[in-house]
Amino acid sequence: MGKVIAIANQKGGVGKTTTAINLAAAVALLGKKVLIIDSDPQANATSGVGVVTEEDQIDIYDLVVHGEDPKEAIVATETPNLDIIPSSIDLVGADLELASVLQREFRMKTVVAAIKDLYDYVFIDCLPSLGLITINALTAADSVLVPVQCEFFSLEGYGKLKNTISLIQNSINPDLKIEGVVLTMYDKRLRMAKLVVSEVREHVTDHVFDTLIHRNSKVGESPSMGQPVLLYDAASKGAINFMNLAAEFLYLNESE
Repeated sequence: MGKVIAIANQKGGVGKTTTAINLAAAVALLGKKVLIIDSDPQANATSGVGVVTEEDQIDIYDLVVHGEDPKEAIVATETPNLDIIPSSIDLVGADLELASVLQREFRMKTVVAAIKDLYDYVFIDCLPSLGLITINALTAADSVLVPVQCEFFSLEGYGKLKNTISLIQNSINPDLKIEGVVLTMYDKRLRMAKLVVSEVREHVTDHVFDTLIHRNSKVGESPSMGQPVLLYDAASKGAINFMNLAAEFLYLNESE
């Protein structure tokens, strides 16, 4: 049975989609069968793995709003062992369309239940907001992985997300765990970045991954080429960071 991990942070610009794409790709390249579910209407995870959807392509909107067959939405990517359920701008209206639907918080959980046994790991790339689709993702997930940018205000975003997770645990998904915190966009030249790393490691009670994701131009360039950084430039610091993160992630999950 596949493990479902939501990658979430209510603060935007923290490297959430970048983490989703590249961690999923790294885990896939280490031999695991992996699925990304793109639940952001900007569809950056979809384009970031090189998937260009056709007009008749079934996507996550069709699954959660119209109840289409999830297996029909799965698209293989260029990365071995990595598939994606794409997103589209149609997802913007999903909150309104589902507002009067019974059990609306469980729509994505139904989608995930139909396909998770096909994979070792399912990563859900979440919106940087607490709308119905993000609640759906947290309801469907076994755990939450939280990217935190190495800047001061990112710590505020983490605190708010913790409150949200507590609400979900207390009301909808009592089994939801925090997978851990990943520190992103680290620049060793900046005193603030070092301070944030120190503060997080000292005060955050949840697991903090040892691997730091450094600022790296190749990580920034790779989405424009429709590739995870591991395919775009496997020798880059960014690619090495994400391979190390994937190895750490698998060690923690498979030594349990």
